[in-house]
Amino acid sequence: MRVRDYIPNQHGAWAMLIVPFLFGMLASTPGAIHSLLFVCWLLIYLFMFPLLQWIRMGTAKTKVKADRYRKPLLLYGALLVPAALALILLRPEVLKLALLFVPLFVVNAIYAKQKRERALLNDIAAIVQFSLMVFISYQLGGGTDLRLATELFLISTLYFVGTAFYVKTIIRERNNKRFYVYSVAYHVLLLALAVWQLQPALWIAALILLARAAWFPRTGITAKQSGMLEIVYSVIVLAAFWMTYA
Repeated sequence: MRVRDYIPNQHGAWAMLIVPFLFGMLASTPGAIHSLLFVCWLLIYLFMFPLLQWIRMGTAKTKVKADRYRKPLLLYGALLVPAALALILLRPEVLKLALLFVPLFVVNAIYAKQKRERALLNDIAAIVQFSLMVFISYQLGGGTDLRLATELFLISTLYFVGTAFYVKTIIRERNNKRFYVYSVAYHVLLLALAVWQLQPALWIAALILLARAAWFPRTGITAKQSGMLEIVYSVIVLAAFWMTYA
């Protein structure tokens, strides 16, 4: 057994797993159903990771490598099926909402097949997919304000797209000055949008994210250090959300 075959090594994805879920839950009424929802959500993520890796390696040439992902697929699938069935029986409306994820997962699968998982468009498809959890978590908590849920979905999406830009300036686009400009420009626009449409707590969060995007790529920060700091930024965004919406 190799732990890395069972546990995803994409640090940023863990924040994307948790933040939209908390947005929806805390903006509505937290309840026991959210515990079951999160178990299903976690198992879906753990199941999709080896599935995409299997798709990526699923050629005759790499069949031996692909075989190692079968065990985690079987394990997480066996755990997911009863949990998902229980959730659907209790709240059947989640099945309709879950269909929104399908076309976005197809995009991820295509990029995995092409071995281009790090493409920005693939990142955005995954970000939108994770952020859709806002609607499910919010609705299961009794939330009925579609405008509020949409606003939280957009905040989640825009935040994580900015993170995708920033992380690429730390790793794959470290020496690409043009991409650095794109990243900083995106965060400037994000700050302007926050000042125009949102409350002051979120202005501060957007300003901190802009400072992150502008400063850290110039310091030689490592990918591991950056990944650890993303936990801090996620907490800042959650605190700003709490002060604004909860």
